[in-house]
Amino acid sequence: MVVTADTGGRRPRTQSPGVRPGLKKKGLQESLAGYAFLAPWLVGFLGLTVGPMAYSLYLSFTSYNLFTDPKWIGLGNYIRLFTDDPQFIQSATITLVYVIVGTPVKLAAALAVALLLNYRDKGAAFFRSAFYAPSLIGASVSVAIVWRAMFNTDGPVDSTLSLFGINLGGWVGNVNLVVPMMILLAVWQFGGTMVIFLAGLKQVPKELYEAAEMDGAGALRRFKAVTIPMLSPVIFFNLLLELIGAFQVFASAYIISNGSGGPAGMTNYLTVYLYKRGFSDLQMGYAAAIAWVIMIVVGIIAVILFRTQKSWVHYAGEDR
Repeated sequence: MVVTADTGGRRPRTQSPGVRPGLKKKGLQESLAGYAFLAPWLVGFLGLTVGPMAYSLYLSFTSYNLFTDPKWIGLGNYIRLFTDDPQFIQSATITLVYVIVGTPVKLAAALAVALLLNYRDKGAAFFRSAFYAPSLIGASVSVAIVWRAMFNTDGPVDSTLSLFGINLGGWVGNVNLVVPMMILLAVWQFGGTMVIFLAGLKQVPKELYEAAEMDGAGALRRFKAVTIPMLSPVIFFNLLLELIGAFQVFASAYIISNGSGGPAGMTNYLTVYLYKRGFSDLQMGYAAAIAWVIMIVVGIIAVILFRTQKSWVHYAGEDR
């Protein structure tokens, strides 16, 4: 800023000089350098994400079997989904049950173990690694095969329960037990969520617990009044990721059911049904419509979570 004197005795005034050409050129060079470094990601994002998404959106309004040119049918696929496809309605219902039940149980298990590890110093590194390991291999084909063998008729789980007089005859082929089995598999993979919870717990100031304890608050009261509010951003983050991930369950359901979605369609989740329609029945346009329905539902849930977070998520430094 340049200061100029006023001969009339008034207060000095300031003038804003224009941007010097050298600074402007330097800023342009920095911007170009930034875009140059960003270019590989932009190319990949546009070519591998935006492009395929746009084409799948187009296909969702067509009849396409991979061998002939797409035929435009407008909203025909979407109308068929909700009015003339009971398998899709069943698939959507089972998926919602899996998401609504499995996600809270997985979050609760991850938070419970994180709380235990947070108050343990001896051997904490070993237990963190042990609990985290299943999340690294949980989505693999080999684990799904092992899980199916464990819960099959006369498998280890069935044999163990038989010792206590509980004869279920296997979970894999039982219509009433296959969904709980899938939820248990999802909960078993809580390691990644647990690590994030544990990192959040490490950031909670100990002074808050000490102040609450001096006020006579018990363990349960401290958990409700201190831990949950201070951990709410982490809970929000994990909840959002787990909801999105639950809608994308595929490999375990496909392997356990041998690709059939059985028994009685109880493992025919939306992603499995999408795969069967697209690659088994060669109804690629119809499968694209299913994919976009999943995306829209997940998007709506994400918007609801972001819109409602102000009422229950507490960020440090904010006055609520």
